Amino acid sequence: MKKKKFRQYGAADKALLLTGYIFLGLFVVAIVLPMIYIVIASFMDPITLQNSGISFDFSKWTTTAYERVLSNNQIWTGFANAMIYSVVFTAVSVFITLLAAYPMSRKDFVGRGFFNIIFVITMFFGGGLIPTYLLISGMGLLDSMWAVILPGAFSVWNMIIARTYYQNIPSELREAAEMDGANEIVYFFRILIPVCTPVITVLALWQFVGMWNSYFDAMIYLNSASKQPLQLVLRSILIQNQPESGMIADMQSTAERARLAELLKYSTIIISSLPLLVMYPFFQKYFDSGIMVGSVKG
Repeated sequence: MKKKKFRQYGAADKALLLTGYIFLGLFVVAIVLPMIYIVIASFMDPITLQNSGISFDFSKWTTTAYERVLSNNQIWTGFANAMIYSVVFTAVSVFITLLAAYPMSRKDFVGRGFFNIIFVITMFFGGGLIPTYLLISGMGLLDSMWAVILPGAFSVWNMIIARTYYQNIPSELREAAEMDGANEIVYFFRILIPVCTPVITVLALWQFVGMWNSYFDAMIYLNSASKQPLQLVLRSILIQNQPESGMIADMQSTAERARLAELLKYSTIIISSLPLLVMYPFFQKYFDSGIMVGSVKG
């Protein structure tokens, strides 16, 4: 059926489709090849990898890197912290976003235009790192989980997407709820939220991935090693082959640290990516209805 449909296209359409398929194929290759390289490299000794490159000779493969990673308490602590931060951040962020988007979707909301302008301004202008740090410090949140979660909990872009989704829900649903005696709170939590599952899922995935991959805020606001997320631990592993002060002359120790960093680098990348690789297939079905709604109504 697809081949028959393809034959019905004109020469220009066929050329355009083939060009798109070629670029799409190159894009897929550009994504898949690095992933294959990382997976294979995670099973190889770093010296063999540097001298001979990747090899499909299984006799040269080893699980030493994964054994070292799984036996590292700091990595497990970082993994647990990253999971806690990501889950709490996602719950707080999605809840705040949905609450803020609801009044902004109501045409009878007084001051809707004013608040819309305020929200949009924050998308282009921010206070900067130093004022934000002083604010977090003044609130007593330094070296706490909330210093990582609260500053970025609200996203104006996500609010706009949720607002647009609300606006595409038939108004008859709210009118029927009012006739049944439902107030705004009952309508929002018991009627509106259940029908917004696609957009809620998409927003939750975006926020979870964003927090899971972030390390900068944790590096700025967290001082205790026991509170560091996995990505900050991974960053330390990737740069720990740089000699510290007093170790410049100790070439053997520096070389050993470099080998250890290479040994753990690829395996840690694989382990840190597993939660996201597991999540995406389950959330993929919500993407079309959750994201494309923004192109229907502004």
